[in-house]
Amino acid sequence: MTTRMIILNGGSSSGKSGIVRCLQAVLPDPWLAFGVDSFVDALPAKMQASDAGLEIAPDGRVSVGADFRALEAAWTEGIVAMAGAGARIIVDDVFLGGAASQQRWQKALGGLPALWVGVRCESAVAAGREIARGDRARGMAASQADAVHQGVTYDVEVDTTHTESLACARAIAAHVG
Repeated sequence: MTTRMIILNGGSSSGKSGIVRCLQAVLPDPWLAFGVDSFVDALPAKMQASDAGLEIAPDGRVSVGADFRALEAAWTEGIVAMAGAGARIIVDDVFLGGAASQQRWQKALGGLPALWVGVRCESAVAAGREIARGDRARGMAASQADAVHQGVTYDVEVDTTHTESLACARAIAAHVG
């Protein structure tokens, strides 16, 4: 079957967004991109820093509540509906729940074909990127670097520690059917 979705999972500052832009450039057909950061930015301010919404601890650890999960499910279903309607979609996500996060996507996808991509980056390198970005709580990259991959199964994995986004995108594109 033809791949309708590419789902990238990696910790904060692992290089997912750069890979997404490169994928859009190297894939022959147009692909829409949706990232969890845009979803988080779309949340009402009262849900940011709330038990029911999204909390980022001083050490960078992230926890989410029931209201966040409900809106996230709607967001996921909406993206899958676009793919089902014929759009090609690239998703940039952070599987805070590891395998449980992947299972939520799999349930939403039903039988829609997706390419699962693990984006890895050494913790120290991701932490350096986090500092350079200046828009993340310190410690977020380190706490997510390995945790987001726990129990997750991928079709392809890339490591941005020493590999540029374009090379990673080309490696991923080679697996798009």
